[in-house]
Amino acid sequence: MTHEHIAAVFDRDLERIQALVMKMGGLAEAALNDAATALEARDGELAERVRAGDAALDALEEEINAECAKVIALRAPTAGDLRTVLTVMKIASALERCGDYAKNLARRSLVLAEMPRVEGAAGSIRRMARQVGLLLRDALDAYARRDAELAREVRARDEEVDQMYGALFREFVTHMMADPRLISPCLHLHFIAKNIERVGDHATSIAEQVIYLVSGALPGEERPKDEGATLGQPGRGL
Repeated sequence: MTHEHIAAVFDRDLERIQALVMKMGGLAEAALNDAATALEARDGELAERVRAGDAALDALEEEINAECAKVIALRAPTAGDLRTVLTVMKIASALERCGDYAKNLARRSLVLAEMPRVEGAAGSIRRMARQVGLLLRDALDAYARRDAELAREVRARDEEVDQMYGALFREFVTHMMADPRLISPCLHLHFIAKNIERVGDHATSIAEQVIYLVSGALPGEERPKDEGATLGQPGRGL
């Protein structure tokens, strides 16, 4: 097999894998937006669909990893091409985690539907989720276009998400101090806000992988971080 033919086969393999990544990204973004909508509308049916839909994201990650392993085994990609394959696997892993956080948001929205409303909180959560969804979309666009400049913009914009989370955290503390009946719903809302902030972190990680893919090096400077984002660190299952 000639070098040109090997390169062409590798490109076709990569195009197929990239299509799976973009499909996975679309599902992750939709899951986040649908979960936030379910919270605001107290729509249990939509929340359950988000929870059930997480299985599709898990299956896509497994398919992408299997395809990448096959490419490595059969095509023996050289340094630059190998970097591309490894980047794809890391992006798929980040998207799978985004799906987990959307599922957790949907699960908590079902619990919150049985609790007193916290005035204005669901709308604020919805706006934060929309902002993070745009980050995720732009990070994936940067990957598809190999656009390092757009990836750097995504990385910088994550600080806005951190600020939104910090403002929500302070709002929840105020509600809890004013009315003890709101302590439980505010705690759930806090964990939801933190889950959304974590999706923003994963979108930023995808952007950093794009920078690595294009330049061969991860960003050297620390990622901008608002101190409010360090408040409350729920684990994966929360």
